[in-house]
This record gives sequence, structure tokens and C-alpha cells, in this order.
Amino acid sequence: MGKPAAIHYGTGSISGYFSEDNVQVGDLVVNDQMFIEATREPGVTFLAGRFDGILGLGFKEISVGDAVPVWENMVSQNLVKDQMFSFWLNRKSEDGEGGEIVFGGVDPKHFTGEHTYVPVTQKGYWQFDMGDVLVGGKPTGFCTSGCSAIADSGTSLIAGPSEVIKQINDAIGATGYLNEQCQKAVRFFGSHVFDQLATTVGNATQVCARIGACPRQVGVSSIGIKSVVDRSEDVSSGIEDTPPCTACKMIISWMHKELVKNHTRDSILGLGSDLCTVIQSPLGQSSVDCAKIPSMPTVSFAIGGKEFELSPDQYILKVGEGASARCISGFVALDIPPPRGPLWILGDTFMRPYHTVFDYGNARVGFAQAV
Repeated sequence: MGKPAAIHYGTGSISGYFSEDNVQVGDLVVNDQMFIEATREPGVTFLAGRFDGILGLGFKEISVGDAVPVWENMVSQNLVKDQMFSFWLNRKSEDGEGGEIVFGGVDPKHFTGEHTYVPVTQKGYWQFDMGDVLVGGKPTGFCTSGCSAIADSGTSLIAGPSEVIKQINDAIGATGYLNEQCQKAVRFFGSHVFDQLATTVGNATQVCARIGACPRQVGVSSIGIKSVVDRSEDVSSGIEDTPPCTACKMIISWMHKELVKNHTRDSILGLGSDLCTVIQSPLGQSSVDCAKIPSMPTVSFAIGGKEFELSPDQYILKVGEGASARCISGFVALDIPPPRGPLWILGDTFMRPYHTVFDYGNARVGFAQAV
């Protein structure tokens, strides 16, 4: 069709042009479906992601270029039995099956009991009203007057206002990932950094490269991750901005200022370690001690008059095995200002334990215990 199009996601973006064709989903063939052929996908997300495209399932109200989403075309072309689709996300990765999405109904094998439904309050995302958030069975009081939430399979974790996310992460003993990297940088590189700064006034990137916290630069060229769809003038700077490198450069800049004040080595290293405790991760990601998972409190969300409880095993994401395993908090801060916010995003962390129905015909969202 030739019409240009672009989408900016929470992480990453695409640009390209609109095309139209028949699209097959399972055994269904959707006729004359508009879609975007992406010719540019800058950023690490699409480079590392194990997928070839994104199937948007929001309402037409937020579609780019007024394109009718594939789901709404399924409905208008009478391809589905019931005007709803549903998600089951498999928590047992060893099964080899990631989950199941049903267009036109639900699969009774993947949930138990009845779904609790809440009406969609604003079409665009699948948005609904949510009650309070509870930690260890005790209300936080943040949503006493109600909060807005969306169910979104495209979001890995649960995102919410920073004020209450901090309460939750404090209660489960989670600390920022960059905070950890900062502590490690002070521990392992601190003395080397001091020596480097004491003998030279190099910039932070050069010093961190010399001690191995950041990649070494060759000449004046930068090291970057280049996507197959990137132009030569747009190389994403993914490698040099790793958390250890970022933490190192922050510490270097601060330590240099302290050296100018003629502080001693021990006092600078001690203050540097203290400084780490107030550093916030730019991605809001926090981690916990895997050994403490059994003693962590439950976190619950009041939806439709019912409390949907998450156990520590359900809200902690474990990455890796053995001594090298990292346990990541399933809660991340996201502040969306009024009138749209505060807004919660109940992503995969919530949708794994709770089978989710997106009831388009009745404009409502439902949750039931997943099995």
C-alpha cells in the first residue's frame, strides 16, 4: 500500500509501511488484513527477541493509521464462535509448550473454577478498575479509592506506581540491579580506580575501559550492536552501556570530585559503597536473594471484589541455575500521571497464575485460577 508507519513500544520501536494481504492464524484466514512491514527495528529488543513480529490485540482506538486489528477483523468476518480470546501461559518451561491463545473461546483444561469479570472502562488497552494492593494480606492503602489497570501479555512483569512498588520491593527484600553492579564495581575495581584517578585525569569511560568494567575502545570508533535492519549511521550503543559499565562510570565521576576535595582512599571507597544504596536502576529492575524466596510475603490484587494472590514463587523470575542463578522481582515501577494514571500493568507475572479472558463482545476482562 506504500503508506509509511511507525510504532514506539515500551522497549524498542519499528518503522516501515502498510501492506494488505490475507493472514492465516491457525486454521482461520483473515481476508484483506492491513499490517506493517517493518523495514527498521532499531534497538537490542528486536535483535535479541526470539520472535518475528508483534500481533497487536488492543482495540482499534489505539491502532496506528486507523488499521483494523486482526482480532476485530476475525469478529467482523464471522470467523470465531464467541467474541472473546483467552490466554494460558505455561509456568512449567520443561514441558516445552509456552502456552496457548484461543481465538473465539476458552480452553476449560487450563483453568479451574469461575472467571471473575470486570468491565472495560476505557477502550484502547484492555483497561479496568482495580481495588487495593495487599502485601502479606495487609492493604497498602494506595488504591483504597480505586486504581486503573490493564491486562497485557506483551509486558513481562507487573508495573505500577513507584510509591507502592517500592513498598512491595522493600517488603520482599528486593534491591535494584544497578545497585548490585555498583557494589561489585566498588568492591572489585575501587582500588584500581583510585590509582588510575590519582595518576591521571582521564574521562570516566577511559578509566573504566582500562580496569575492564567497560569494553575497550579502538581508536575513536565506538563498539555497538548493529541490527540487520540498521543503517550505517544508526548503530545502537548496547555493549558499552551494560549495567557494570554504567555503574563504573557513575562511580568514577563521583570519586574524581571527592579526590579534588583531598579525601583519603578508605573514606572514598566507603562513601562509594554507601552511594550505591541510593542509585536507582534506569530499567527499574530489582533482584532478591534466591534463598529467601520461601520467607517472602504474598502480594495480592483486589479485582472485582476478589483478592488475586501471588506467592513468591509466582512473582519471582528465576534466571539461570545453581550458584549463578539470579532471582528478579516481578514488580517494576512505572509512573503514569493523571488523568490517565496512576495505571497498573498486569503482565505475564500475573497472567501465568491466572487464566485471562478478553471478552470483546461484552467489553470485559476475566481471571480464573490457571492449571
